[in-house]
Amino acid sequence: MNLYAKLKARAAQGRPVRVGLIGAGKFGSMYLSQVPRTPGTHLVGIADLSVERARAALKNVHWQEQRYAAASLEQAAKDGTTAIIEDSMALIASPFIDVVIDATGSPSAGIAHVLACCEHKKHIVMVNVEADALAGPLLKRRADEAGIVYSLAYGDQPALICEMVDWARAAGFEVIAAGKGTKYLPTYHASTPATVWDHYGLTAEQAQQGGMNAQMFNSFLDGTKSAIEMAAVSNATGLRAPDGLRFPPVGVDDLARVLRPREDGGILEHRGQVEVISSLERDARPVFRDLRWGVYVTFAAGSEYVERCFKEYGLVTDPSGKYSSMYKPFHLIGLELGISVASVALRGEATGAPVGWGGDVVATAKRDLAAGEALDGEGGFTVYGKLMPAQDSMRLKGLPLGLAHGVKLKRVVRAGEAVSWDDVGYDANSQAVRFRREMEAVFAREIG
Repeated sequence: MNLYAKLKARAAQGRPVRVGLIGAGKFGSMYLSQVPRTPGTHLVGIADLSVERARAALKNVHWQEQRYAAASLEQAAKDGTTAIIEDSMALIASPFIDVVIDATGSPSAGIAHVLACCEHKKHIVMVNVEADALAGPLLKRRADEAGIVYSLAYGDQPALICEMVDWARAAGFEVIAAGKGTKYLPTYHASTPATVWDHYGLTAEQAQQGGMNAQMFNSFLDGTKSAIEMAAVSNATGLRAPDGLRFPPVGVDDLARVLRPREDGGILEHRGQVEVISSLERDARPVFRDLRWGVYVTFAAGSEYVERCFKEYGLVTDPSGKYSSMYKPFHLIGLELGISVASVALRGEATGAPVGWGGDVVATAKRDLAAGEALDGEGGFTVYGKLMPAQDSMRLKGLPLGLAHGVKLKRVVRAGEAVSWDDVGYDANSQAVRFRREMEAVFAREIG
């Protein structure tokens, strides 16, 4: 509750937090819109594969052109402006950067960026939850060894869920379930970039005019993004990952009734797990008071006295009065990212980070796939990501969704089947593959 005061103090001292942003897409742009109004923060540089795209992003969020006219990171650090470069590794290596933000969304790039931050002793904020789901537990371990902070990105739902879990536990409550809302129907698992806009009520032309990427938006719809984010939450909180998310249709007034253990009348496999809820009933009717954009936690009273307190102070509970919930109706994505930057730089604290390997996301066939067919990754035509316990993923030799792009199948894989490492030809020498395989070897000894 004192980050703003700490930022103002840094501004008064003339020692702003020096930030480098990798990726000037939507999330990065939203952060850029807030930087000029955040004291004690200096965005020294932006690294993007397209300098022109980065310039367009700054113009779009109404930065004055003289603010990003620096010719180099060194000049930007001296005169308080922002430099735009193509080379993300040069940004990370710069002595004029304290905190790096990875907003790329590329799992392989994310792994490379974190390892470079370890080498150059730069704190890292991972908007790139795809990389975190692929290899976050080992990346966090490497960051600890290097003495840097590795953090999930506030504003994205996983970090907000982690915050709610921490609040509940710090207040003495047992967390029963935690997760987020989304728009979901079972048929969405088969959605492809060719069908996605129908589900959003848009035409392809309207989507194109809005600059929307069909494959990215499809990953939100087909369950992949939810699986990735819940793997991150499971790994960061220790809450268990179920064998596939159920996406029950639930409104905010029914959180405690539905998201409680089965033996008490709820739907949960485990007492203490992650789950995503749907804003649509199974017949496609909207859920009353849905939580499509928000996050939630359900928790147990733990005693008759606390149950009585729940009643006295108007908490909505399940019929037994033993369980209640809290929720946040919205997440502001990049508009809130400054919370992570400040927390990492000024407190040395992450806004969520892996504490172990409990959940994994495995590539799962959307339809019958033929031998020789190339997988096209997150949100594509061939596979979606399914959340499962890491133990089960290891037993199946599951191919992580983050590496299911551009690899060819060696055999037929039926619709709904998990794709395994043995099913595909892959480059064993790529950094991302080697790091993921190392994580599997390291954590196999720990998770049994």
